[in-house]
Amino acid sequence: MKTICLYFEIHQITHLKRYRFFDIGTDHYYYDDYENDRSINEIAERSYMPALNALQEMIEKNGKYFKVAFSLSGVGMEQLELHAPQVLEKLQQLNNTGCVEFLAEPYSHGLASLVNEASFKDEVMRQCTKIEEYFGKKPTVLRNSSLIYSDDIGNDVANMGFIGMLTEGAKHVLGWKSPHYVYHCALNPKLKLLLRDVNLSDDISLRFSNSDWDGYPLFADNYMNRIAAFPEEEQVINIFMELSALGIAQPLSSNILEFMKALPQCAKDRGITFSTPSEICKKIKSVGEVNVPDTLSWVDEERDVSSWLGNPMQREAFNKLYSVADRVRIANDPRINQDWDYLQASNNFRFMTTKPSNVGLDRGIYSSPFDAFTNYMNILGDFITRVNDLYPTDVDNDQLESLLTTIKNQDEEIEMKDKEIVRLQAKIEKIEKEAEKQKTQMQISTEVFTTLPFSDREIISLFGNLLDNALEACEQIKEGERWIHIKMKKKNQLLYIEIVNAAKNTGIQTDENFVSKKDGVLHGYGMKNIRDIVEQYNGMFQCKSQEDRFEVVITIYG
Repeated sequence: MKTICLYFEIHQITHLKRYRFFDIGTDHYYYDDYENDRSINEIAERSYMPALNALQEMIEKNGKYFKVAFSLSGVGMEQLELHAPQVLEKLQQLNNTGCVEFLAEPYSHGLASLVNEASFKDEVMRQCTKIEEYFGKKPTVLRNSSLIYSDDIGNDVANMGFIGMLTEGAKHVLGWKSPHYVYHCALNPKLKLLLRDVNLSDDISLRFSNSDWDGYPLFADNYMNRIAAFPEEEQVINIFMELSALGIAQPLSSNILEFMKALPQCAKDRGITFSTPSEICKKIKSVGEVNVPDTLSWVDEERDVSSWLGNPMQREAFNKLYSVADRVRIANDPRINQDWDYLQASNNFRFMTTKPSNVGLDRGIYSSPFDAFTNYMNILGDFITRVNDLYPTDVDNDQLESLLTTIKNQDEEIEMKDKEIVRLQAKIEKIEKEAEKQKTQMQISTEVFTTLPFSDREIISLFGNLLDNALEACEQIKEGERWIHIKMKKKNQLLYIEIVNAAKNTGIQTDENFVSKKDGVLHGYGMKNIRDIVEQYNGMFQCKSQEDRFEVVITIYG
């Protein structure tokens, strides 16, 4: 059965202002706020909101049958937050239908994947976090800026943990092969590839309203007839475009939205379904690898990266920008980071292109590619000076590499600690529930766990064992007399931890090594672990067994 994967990109250009050579060092704000507000409100009114309303209507009319996917750049979301929050609210409404998937992409909608793996990964992870904050689910499929892809990029994406990636079904890559199958990365078979059908996508996004086109006018039933006529084994039809195609590239007066609204029923009549990218990646097996040694994209006839890096001006600006990538990451300054995102956006380099294009290019304030290059380099000159002020250039590459390694190790350690803290919290919650279930009164008087000198693994081992023992002892006490008191204080350099629980003297005894138990060794082994941990920090570990209670006291100085 054939299925359609319908995908829309949402990215908003952040317009730079006129910036002269004499502004370098004196003006650190690079943006045209008026133009940014004007342009995004225009596109929201003419395209985004009508298109999203139409898609919502299609979902409501067709239930779970119709599905669609979006990818939003982080910088685009920031612009929407500032100037058109109604677009994000509408996307949240669509998300609530359960028929929408949001994809990962670089935060800046930039070209980091071509030159700096660490920057690329950082951007993708930040965008995933933002998507999860808005829509409650972390993306599992990635779409790179402008569908940029190569074998090496695919391998990087697979190593990030993504199950699939969208890219262009370029003829010079596929040759005789059809884009209507699921393929996989040549360097990492774990990553599945969904290839855009160029003709079917461009018929809607580029040619729909062109009266000189031999396919004009395009009707939904004829469009679906073409899809239904593909060989039976060609199951996956990927139709990818910018959302702005609906309303901007193809004006609303062309009836583009009426065409879109008719697609689900026409597809249903022909036994064609709709699926999200992750559904396809999970359900359909790859038929083989696609070899892409040279980078491809969905832009221009060449389907390569020459629109951004095709002339010396573009390459000079690109290389200059990424020469400070590692320093930006080390500096980790909020304002620098935000400017870094906006300066990476691919449109900055596209404005400098000297290539002829079948698709119109609006250069905005720039009169020529050289004008765009000059303005950008002035801004970049000021930006790099600010980065160097935060992280001096006299630090050599070896020192930089060493520092980056340290940062990476710290990041990995923090990630591990975060996981351990989650485990600790889960352990404490479990113990509290067990205490409530067995009607044991718990009284806790303690500071935050992060004030402790122990590692997170040690905290889990120490408190986990102590509380397990306390609960086990309370099980032997009749209801109404079960209790556990936890006290932890820190004064100056002295840390005092006390855990006391109700108990009856049933063989628990104290010796200088550890507390043992007559009916088994696990209890004693746990106590020995606790003692070993405490002694690592030159602390004292004491156990007191009385007629109606069992007390553990830990003191650590230093």
